[in-house]
Parts: sequence; C-alpha cells; structure tokens
Amino acid sequence: MSNARTMKWVTGGLEIVLAIPFLGGLIVIGWGYLPLVIMFILHIVTLFLSNANRESSLGSIFGIITSCLAWIPILGWFLHLITGIVLLLGAAGASRR
Repeated sequence: MSNARTMKWVTGGLEIVLAIPFLGGLIVIGWGYLPLVIMFILHIVTLFLSNANRESSLGSIFGIITSCLAWIPILGWFLHLITGIVLLLGAAGASRR
C-alpha cells in the first residue's frame, strides 16, 4: 500500500468523524478549531504524496477547501461528509489498480 493511499484512508476517516453531527462540532470547537488546521496540513501532505504517485488528488483538494470553510456550521458538516466520501472512494479505487 502506498503512502498516498494510506493518507487517503486516514484523512478520509478523520473527515467522516468530523462529519458526525454534534460530535464533529464539539471536537472542532472544543479544541479551538485546531483540528481544522491539522486537517489542512494533512490534506496538503496527502496532495503532495498523491501527485508524486500520480494518483488522483481530488479528495485532497476538497479537503483543503473544507479545512478553510468548515468553521461555517451546516456548510462544514456537508463539506466534511463529501470530502470524507471522496477520499475513501479514492483510496479504495487506488487499491484496485
């Protein structure tokens, strides 16, 4: 398994956790929005690894956008959900090649 694929699984799983109603909001607000900064950094790392392995970087791009806009309550939930799904599908799709 490539490092890019592993990072897609990790970031996708974390995005899904942040998409859980109320729990994700409590995590983000309780930690002073630090999880959004951490996810931003993880998505940039995943983007570079995906580009180095010539894999799809769409989920990482969504993740970077999500990290910048997720402080908006309903929009944040929706973006976390979509980003998590795209990343997990990208990780699963990379395993079939």
